[in-house]
Amino acid sequence: MTVVEGLSVRETAVRTLRAARAATGQLVGGLGTAFQALGVLLLSAVAAVTAPAGVGLLLAPLVLRALHALARRERERLARRGVDIVPPDPPPVRLRSALADPTTRRELGWLVRHGTLGFLLGLLGLLLPLCAVRDGTFPLWWRLVPEDATTTSIGVGTAHTWLDAVAALLLGVGWTAILLGLGPGMARLQAAPARRLLAAGPDTDLSLRVAELTATRAAALDAHATELRRIERSLHDGAQNRLVSVTVLLGAARRMAARDPAGADELLERAQSAAEQALAELRSVARGILPPVLADRGLAGALSGLAADCGVSCRVEADVPERCAAAVEATAYFVVAEALTNVAKHSGAGRASVTARARGGRLRLRVEDDGRGGADEDGGSGLTGIRRRVAALDGTLRLTSPPGGPTVLEVDLPCGG
Repeated sequence: MTVVEGLSVRETAVRTLRAARAATGQLVGGLGTAFQALGVLLLSAVAAVTAPAGVGLLLAPLVLRALHALARRERERLARRGVDIVPPDPPPVRLRSALADPTTRRELGWLVRHGTLGFLLGLLGLLLPLCAVRDGTFPLWWRLVPEDATTTSIGVGTAHTWLDAVAALLLGVGWTAILLGLGPGMARLQAAPARRLLAAGPDTDLSLRVAELTATRAAALDAHATELRRIERSLHDGAQNRLVSVTVLLGAARRMAARDPAGADELLERAQSAAEQALAELRSVARGILPPVLADRGLAGALSGLAADCGVSCRVEADVPERCAAAVEATAYFVVAEALTNVAKHSGAGRASVTARARGGRLRLRVEDDGRGGADEDGGSGLTGIRRRVAALDGTLRLTSPPGGPTVLEVDLPCGG
């Protein structure tokens, strides 16, 4: 096997393990809302059965509020996992209006599916890893169990020899293979009803979303114009002035070369120094447009470089298995750079941490410090510029900075730009 093939196999294995881990987390998270869905489903059945006696009519508002709250919680849970679901308009909680409301009927359909199939899939997502660990490690401790103890996690067989223990190990390998191969598909199957039934229907008024996208487009254009002005100002005030100085010094040195070689040599040294400064400023401007470190080392390496240059102790945890769009990586880089600059200058923090994770087509950044808190966008800390950069890519930014700290900056960006 060649080195390239070995790396390809390793990358495939790493991606498979990460996908299985993410799928397990999603299935177990879905088990929590599925358990609640089962409870709301049972409460709905009680309300339907007791409706002729009048008790169900009293329970109906409670059932509707629980249904809408659970549907909202499921949208938020899936959004954290990278599944973006556009919410519909707020549904009614009065029984007569709810019976004719299409959103409520769609949420009821989701409730039935998630409380049954979603519950079973979530239970599998919880039990499969436990069974894999239990059976896979059985040969290590099988002599410590009572003689009549069951060998496998499914309650079949009793181990009397090493061969029986190895058979349990093979079953553990089978559970692992099922989790690795079918886990992501099970997670998608569990989330499918929410994707289809909890999103805004075709009859939903999307004017607010259109207005949001219009504002985002305006923010993108404004951010672009601001960036062009910054680049123009940097070139005009920095590199251009240096190059003019180089031209003047070279002209003076040429005129002095014959009559005053020593003075001409001094002017040439000054011209070389000015040229080097101009080159450094041009490199700085180029890095401000698209940092070369992103192309050389990727986002994870670039963030590690920012942490190393930070004025406070900074820890980086990056889980970005695939490259995002160049504009997204550049925005993420500048967001973290500006945030760490704020930490070093204004927070009084002793430690900071940067977390970057890419899941389900979304890149999530989190910058946290243990400083004094009280960060304010109106305080000239650059947070307004960060928000504009994020909004330009249709991302979201959330800042939590109570007095006394800690300060947490969270950014969510689409990986595709």
